Amino acid sequence: MEISTADYIRSDLWFSDGNTMIVAGRALFKVHRGQLERHSEVFRDMFALPQPPCQETIEGCLPVVLYDSPSDVLFLLRALYDGLYFKTAIAHDFQVISAVLRLSSKYLIGHLRRHCISRLEVDWPSSLLGWDHREKMATDPSTGRYNPREMYAHPILVISLATELGLDHLLPAAYYDLCRYGPSKIASGVPPSNPDSPILLSRRELLSTFLGREAGQRYIITFIQDELAHRPPARDCSASPISGNHPCLESFYFIQLNILRSVGGIAAGRDGDPLYTLAQAVEMLSRTDFSDGVNQCGLKICNACRAEFMVSVRKCRERVWSEVPGWFGLIREERVRSLEI
Repeated sequence: MEISTADYIRSDLWFSDGNTMIVAGRALFKVHRGQLERHSEVFRDMFALPQPPCQETIEGCLPVVLYDSPSDVLFLLRALYDGLYFKTAIAHDFQVISAVLRLSSKYLIGHLRRHCISRLEVDWPSSLLGWDHREKMATDPSTGRYNPREMYAHPILVISLATELGLDHLLPAAYYDLCRYGPSKIASGVPPSNPDSPILLSRRELLSTFLGREAGQRYIITFIQDELAHRPPARDCSASPISGNHPCLESFYFIQLNILRSVGGIAAGRDGDPLYTLAQAVEMLSRTDFSDGVNQCGLKICNACRAEFMVSVRKCRERVWSEVPGWFGLIREERVRSLEI
């Protein structure tokens, strides 16, 4: 019996020699059974099942009904036939990546799943080195303009996908990225194409984000107290006090004031970002655009104090990155207790 196609839409993936009709919603995809069997264990097992003698067909092809979004099925089939390539990182890629990842996980298409996860791991890395590279790529080298949303998907979308598919190793970077928004922007969710249906965090996810944001801000206070407020000169400091004032200690005090003026990077549009704040503290050591009231100048700090402070900041940034999962409640309680002992 032939099924009428009057109520269906023929997709772009339509091969004249195809022998299988994928049906997703009202969309039809005329493809090759061998292509599906070759890459997917699920399709291979599905086609191995005995078929009834009076099977209905669509344009002479056996129909396979998938209860997935037609657009997701289109992205998956395109990836199977044409491959999955990304020339440059852009936020729009996430629509394709998330669709292919969901369906390649569902239908056990290993090579596409691995490819999608590898790409997500670049955008949402597990290492501090990877995070710093990500942030550098999102910053225009000529203007210094920072706009991660041009290159990377909104973190709420990533949190939703990673939670759905059990990709927990992507969550720390996604939560950290999200917590740098202001509280109202975090709560308002992903700006939708339809203003009446924003994508929101769950209550638990929202609480985790706010707690992590607060933990990051507290860390900056701790850094100021431990590394700047009472920091002594290096043991082999070569600077000599002038009129009772020590130039290295004055430099540390100046760094402290500048951090307090833009806690978490507010002045640069990067609120709640302790990693950025710590990196800025190191950059102040080499800047020459400060003013002494008359001329532009740099900080009057000796090489020994400069080197010692840079080591301290590097260790602090590494500590921040190691603590990020705990800030957002992504470590099991048992593991947290073992770290505290």
